[in-house]
Amino acid sequence: MKALFIGGSGLISSAVSQLAIEKGWELTLVNRGKRPAHVPKEAEVFVCDADDIDSLKGFLAGKSFDVVAQWIGFAPERIERDVRLLLGKTKQYIFVSSCAAYERPMKRHIVTEDLPLNNTYWEYGRQKRRCEEALMQAYRQLGFPATIVRPSLTYGDTQIPYAMGCWDKPWSLARRILDGKPIICHGDGTSLWSVTHNSDFAKGFVGLMGRTQAIGEAFNIATDEVLSWDQIALAIGDALGKTPKIVHMSADQIARFIPEKLGDLLGDKSSSCIIDCSKLKRLVPSFICEVPFSEGIRRTISYFLAHPEIQEVNTEWDRSMDELVEADNLVRPRIRT
Repeated sequence: MKALFIGGSGLISSAVSQLAIEKGWELTLVNRGKRPAHVPKEAEVFVCDADDIDSLKGFLAGKSFDVVAQWIGFAPERIERDVRLLLGKTKQYIFVSSCAAYERPMKRHIVTEDLPLNNTYWEYGRQKRRCEEALMQAYRQLGFPATIVRPSLTYGDTQIPYAMGCWDKPWSLARRILDGKPIICHGDGTSLWSVTHNSDFAKGFVGLMGRTQAIGEAFNIATDEVLSWDQIALAIGDALGKTPKIVHMSADQIARFIPEKLGDLLGDKSSSCIIDCSKLKRLVPSFICEVPFSEGIRRTISYFLAHPEIQEVNTEWDRSMDELVEADNLVRPRIRT
């Protein structure tokens, strides 16, 4: 069985690439740079910018795949381009969407695949919805073999997942905890979320690869474990051996100080969200998440500690957290120790 991943070297996709190889898939990645460290050595890498249509056409000439997965589709134009390039060349095209596409504000906290896709707060979620719409139109009109997967917050060795963390330099959050500086939690810390280890996500994804029953369908992929944001923060602190000082602040207040958090919080993480994966489990009974957050985050922290070169701190982000805490304390000091 042959698979082509457009992308495939990122936080989530690298775990899927590894498991696909272990399951016997012949895997090729389209990647614009040198072979990343997390790409399995057994995978073939075609070095190409994903927007270089002429190079992609040349590469695809005379080739066909059982599965093509699009990991870096963030605009409908890319999906429409993929349909033109891949029609007749693949038996299944898997688009990686996001649970951020679901409606916000939410009418219910249990998220099943039939929930409307209508995120009124976050452009990222709206773009993923537009991508899905373009893909399903191709499925209905052209018979393009589309499958959609929707991950939620997913992490691995190189990411410390937290709503008010620093995505580009994750160690920034750990450094604040270790230094005894307050970290911020939106709301009162009791809203619920699903945080999935990338090795568990990979089981669901690879389980869908090559399944004709998945054509024309969308699937959530997330853990069954549900934690509050305070529990997530405390687990990160426990892995670091340091109890975090948590400042609780409303998502609206945070967004007033840091406007770019409007979508990420009000458009995603500020409401309780429990991802239902019953549909996936009916088709892929082997999908069982085995890495609780307490264990997964220990792996992550251990990886960072073993690699000092990635223990980078985003000083601008760190300063913005200080300013936000100071502004909040002027009004209503609330630091939980």
